[in-house]
Amino acid sequence: MKNKIVVQNTKISIENNQKDDFISLTDIARYRDKNRSDYILQNWMRSKATIEFLGLWERINNENFNSIEFDGIRNEAGTNSFVLTPKKWIASTNAIGIKSKAGRYGGTYAHKDIAFEFASWISAEFKLFLIKEFQRLKEDEIEKQQLGWDIKRTIVKMNYHIHTDAIKNNLIPPNISKQKVCFIYANEADLLNVALFGMTAKEWEEINSDKQGNMRDYATAEQLVVLANLESLNAEFIKQKLSPNERVEKLNIIAIEQLNLLVKHRKTIGVKR
Repeated sequence: MKNKIVVQNTKISIENNQKDDFISLTDIARYRDKNRSDYILQNWMRSKATIEFLGLWERINNENFNSIEFDGIRNEAGTNSFVLTPKKWIASTNAIGIKSKAGRYGGTYAHKDIAFEFASWISAEFKLFLIKEFQRLKEDEIEKQQLGWDIKRTIVKMNYHIHTDAIKNNLIPPNISKQKVCFIYANEADLLNVALFGMTAKEWEEINSDKQGNMRDYATAEQLVVLANLESLNAEFIKQKLSPNERVEKLNIIAIEQLNLLVKHRKTIGVKR
């Protein structure tokens, strides 16, 4: 799963890899120079101190680390002709602390321990703000877990089947093409999105082009509870032959009422956001 934080007006991507957080070194380098991030990263990796740090981290955390290749790299580090890229480091030493991949969402990522070290080389001030924002992200994740966010997301998925069955049995004519079936399902999903979030999935993606996933992945626990209720209610409204306009108006009123009640209840029991 990917997340983004903003550190001194620089967007930093973070992905969770087998319970460890990896932070984008490419994004951190862009704080120094947006157009030469690869060059900045390679400059950092030319330093003997950097190689010593990376080697120590791998020895502690990686039982398959190639120490023989590492010794050769360490002996060359610091010389004028020494050049090291993340991909070469990974291939030569079987390193796991740094990951490099191509593609639209690619770049070089590193375990948070290494990323913080790189940020310190970039700027001590930047490192402090990076740690602060990273900690805030972790606190938000813990809060979502405490509120049962994952359980509520599961409830939404279960109610989704009730919702789609109602669509299938009441809105889809016989012998319709698969393409048109998908179109009907998408329209009904967006009807719920508009009732609860005030916008369609496409509108949300245009506003949040830097985020991975969809609008429901970023919903609050309260919104997920209401969404589960709306799916069941919309299924009943469909069976009652209400028009889309009638349904979205009714669902929007219900969404507002339920959200106000849930937020009020959260404040009453002292749950922090």
